[in-house]
Amino acid sequence: MPAQHPLPKQERAPIVRTEGDRRTLEFTPGDIQSEMRLSRPTALVLAYTRAMMCFVLLAPRPRHIVMVGLGGGSLVKFCHRHFPDTRITVLEQRLDVIALRGQFAVPPADGRLAVLHCDGAAWLALAAPGSIDVVLVDGFDSEGLCPSLSSAAFYADCHKALAPGGVLVANIFTYDPGYVTAVQRLRRAFGGALCWLSGIAGNNAILFAQRPAGTDGEPSPAMRLLRDTLRNRGLGAGWSNRLLARLLLSWLARRGG
Repeated sequence: MPAQHPLPKQERAPIVRTEGDRRTLEFTPGDIQSEMRLSRPTALVLAYTRAMMCFVLLAPRPRHIVMVGLGGGSLVKFCHRHFPDTRITVLEQRLDVIALRGQFAVPPADGRLAVLHCDGAAWLALAAPGSIDVVLVDGFDSEGLCPSLSSAAFYADCHKALAPGGVLVANIFTYDPGYVTAVQRLRRAFGGALCWLSGIAGNNAILFAQRPAGTDGEPSPAMRLLRDTLRNRGLGAGWSNRLLARLLLSWLARRGG
């Protein structure tokens, strides 16, 4: 009998666990990548997903959202429901993750939602300039953030693909060895138009980079407020920024249905 070789860590099959009203997606046991309430499948359960939606402070009415990483589809479901006029493109390189979309109640493809099996970095490198309003980067596996999704070339490609005023949202662990380098690359790629809300998602740093809307290259008033006036502190404390995220979601729910 041939020797059994375990799959490389980053290629291990995803784990789906269901306990009561809670369903989670994990790549390694205990390391939750996505969480869903069966009774409310479109609700955002994890703090970092709510924090990522704070892009509406900079781009409140996006026409085209691109998501790098499907996971359990939390952000896809929320945006599909509450941005009824927005086109959504999801880029996911793992077929075994895409195969789970039924278990996580991800809507089927329609005229405004597409889930593509592809390399997100390669797809964005070929995207039409100025064709995207928001890019949500949540591309993790069991090894952490994929290097191709935090490279200088990737951030430059995102900047090119974004429309004026468009926003890149990057979810990066603060303890990731490449965190500081990623922040520096983002700042360079977007000419310093970079901000965050301190403590909003614990060890998940949610970074917002914006392409200038005007020809003068100046950051938007909202970016200047968050970055300069509030000095990336948002409402001050982590708990108050988490409350801000919840209030924004409530506003979106009322606005979008």
